[in-house]
Amino acid sequence: MTHAVWIIDDDKAIRWVLEKALTRAGIAHQSFERADDALNALPLGTPRAIVSDIRMPGTDGLKFLAAVKADYPALPVIIMTAHADLDSAVASFQGGAFEYLPKPFDIDTAVLLIERALAENGGSDEASDAAEALPALLGQAPAMQDVFRAIGRLSQSSVTVLITGESGTGKERVAEALHRHSARAAKPFIALNTAAIPKDLLESELFGHEKGAFTGALATRRGRFEEAEGGTLFLDEIGDMPTELQTRLLRVLSDGQFYRVGGHTPIKANVRVIAATHQHLEERVKQGLFREDLYHRLNVIRLRLPPLRERREDVPLLARHFLTKSAVSLGVEPKRLTEAAMARLAGYAFPGNVRELENLCQWLTVMAPGQTVEELDLPPEVREAMAGDSGLASQGGGDWAVGLSAEVARRLAAGETGLIDELTRRFETTCIRAGLAHTGGRKVEAAHVLGWGRNTLTRKIQELGLEEHDTGH
Repeated sequence: MTHAVWIIDDDKAIRWVLEKALTRAGIAHQSFERADDALNALPLGTPRAIVSDIRMPGTDGLKFLAAVKADYPALPVIIMTAHADLDSAVASFQGGAFEYLPKPFDIDTAVLLIERALAENGGSDEASDAAEALPALLGQAPAMQDVFRAIGRLSQSSVTVLITGESGTGKERVAEALHRHSARAAKPFIALNTAAIPKDLLESELFGHEKGAFTGALATRRGRFEEAEGGTLFLDEIGDMPTELQTRLLRVLSDGQFYRVGGHTPIKANVRVIAATHQHLEERVKQGLFREDLYHRLNVIRLRLPPLRERREDVPLLARHFLTKSAVSLGVEPKRLTEAAMARLAGYAFPGNVRELENLCQWLTVMAPGQTVEELDLPPEVREAMAGDSGLASQGGGDWAVGLSAEVARRLAAGETGLIDELTRRFETTCIRAGLAHTGGRKVEAAHVLGWGRNTLTRKIQELGLEEHDTGH
């Protein structure tokens, strides 16, 4: 059974005071020393309210709130802040946190606030249903934390956003999160994959048509812009939009109005547009396939979603979530992966990204013979993947420099720049985690085997933002 209230604070005394007060009030609760532990527990059961400190080692309250709100928008989060933090917290959390609890706080006031949050949320079943209806946006990797922070920063803005990333990285999930955290959340979120609509129907699909506008137009029809009025319109695969429609879209974004096909009366469009593409729009602009003025209009804020191979540390978290989700949908117990199976999974390149991992977990739930999934139970394409295909985090030997060379060549061909800093960061992160795992978390020994001094290792851990649970504490 999921506890009604979660307490997150690295200060044992604060946790103890709140635990005692909630016990007296008859409110079920669970405590966490680190926000990362709570994030890992969320997919397995959602509380009805959370009380979290703002300043903690590892993931702090700001990052934690953004991550929670991306997947559980209805879940009330009360932020505990020192007086010195309050102004920045209020500004940062506008529209996100349920309430603020300045330290030092009166314990009766704290309990009343928690009870109000529980009443606001209603019931845990409702919260679980809401969370289950939305696909996962999970991740501890730095690149995903950047995405969560961006969603938080954009919560009170209606600025146009361009989401880039490979197929299956979760671009529509991010667009949904941007909508749910905006002032438009109560209005519709309408999604349209422009690549999936035949070219001759796309104009009518977007803008609607008047009766008799063309053969077969037997009645007036509202388009997606009208359906999204007051809300958000998500245009996926925008790079495939025909040139003539790019012109019409630019006009809507510029003038704030449009005409139905065959219509003569302008219709006002109060719609936030979020666009996404797996293509490199800069290249399509150079090739004359995409209007440069539309590109600049869409590219106000850009969010890049990393492919799963760039955030392999998230594979276990995502796999557990998807296995639990599949088990719930099929009415069975969730399968568990052995360490060897999970390591093999984390070493796989996942060309289909998070979508492929979700499908694989569905397959395992149905096809794996036992409750515990062994390495041999994994699909052949995962078991037989060559180590060189797995890039920096390849498993089982092989010349990792070959994988690195292929990764660099692929990203250069894709037009990426500034590779050294990110690849160096990933290389050092991998070495530090492996060194600490080898020494059981003992930093002095890990520094020695890595060829660093202890102070250098400590500084690197801080610079790289490695969570405490990654460093063996």
